[in-house]
Amino acid sequence: MPRKVPLYAAHPLLVDSFATDMVSEQVTANRRAERKQFKLDRARAIAQAAEAAEAAFKEGRVLTVEETGIVIPSAATWKPSRSSSPPPPLSNGPPTSAAQKDQPLDEDIPENLEHLQLTLQEAFFLLWTLDCLTVVDPNTNCAMTLQQIWQRFQQAHLPPYPSHPADPTSLRFDNPFLINYVVYHHYRSLGWVIRNGIKFCVDYLLYKRGPVFHHAEFALVVCPVYEDEDDRQTCPFDLQNVDPFSWTWLSTVNRVNSQVQKTLVLTYVTIPARSRCNAELLASPACLQYFSIREVVLRRFIPARMRD
Repeated sequence: MPRKVPLYAAHPLLVDSFATDMVSEQVTANRRAERKQFKLDRARAIAQAAEAAEAAFKEGRVLTVEETGIVIPSAATWKPSRSSSPPPPLSNGPPTSAAQKDQPLDEDIPENLEHLQLTLQEAFFLLWTLDCLTVVDPNTNCAMTLQQIWQRFQQAHLPPYPSHPADPTSLRFDNPFLINYVVYHHYRSLGWVIRNGIKFCVDYLLYKRGPVFHHAEFALVVCPVYEDEDDRQTCPFDLQNVDPFSWTWLSTVNRVNSQVQKTLVLTYVTIPARSRCNAELLASPACLQYFSIREVVLRRFIPARMRD
């Protein structure tokens, strides 16, 4: 049975701030005050150590750390002093009475302080491949089947969005969801962590372990290619990078990613012809086997770096 994954979870820092009757603005103000205090304590310790060393130099002797007893604070070990009381909580309403202050704060903690946002590709990969996600229909409040989700994700790109179940005759192989999911599934199956690459003017970024551990090594540009050009003439979608792009655009994107030490990869997704593949295949993920992927790696020639 698929296990439900909660898409809404409260941030522990925000929960702790509410538990101590503090708002996020006060948490930020306290952090800034602690950083300022740390800089002052470090500057004061450095000045004391310099003064003691100068006095010892005039006397003609070498001063050790044990003699001075001065320890310069480090950012890894320094802790703020808790002697001072925290600032009073901010309040925009009338003052609360003592009886109200004694009441537990659990009732005032708002729910869903943060929520996880998944793309259609990420959600379906968790549904189909890992089987660790459940999608609930907002109209019936019931779990949707895999086939319903598959068709609904494709219909999300059809204007206007229909409220009735997906019609297999309206599905096409050049659906943006299919093209992007083929690329997403391909690299996730190879062990890569794939993220959105709009920050670097590309479609996806590939990480070895994730953004927390390493920077992305590859930047992907998805380029759909039609097996049959007649299907392109009847395409209702505004697909990107279908037409040949200019050298100016390619050089710009390649330069942007090379400056951040990323290798640009053009990922060509071949869209099967409708004359060869029946549209009824799109009713299930079995249609993914008719797609193919080709990769072209581009590297910007930099004479100063590649001279050796």
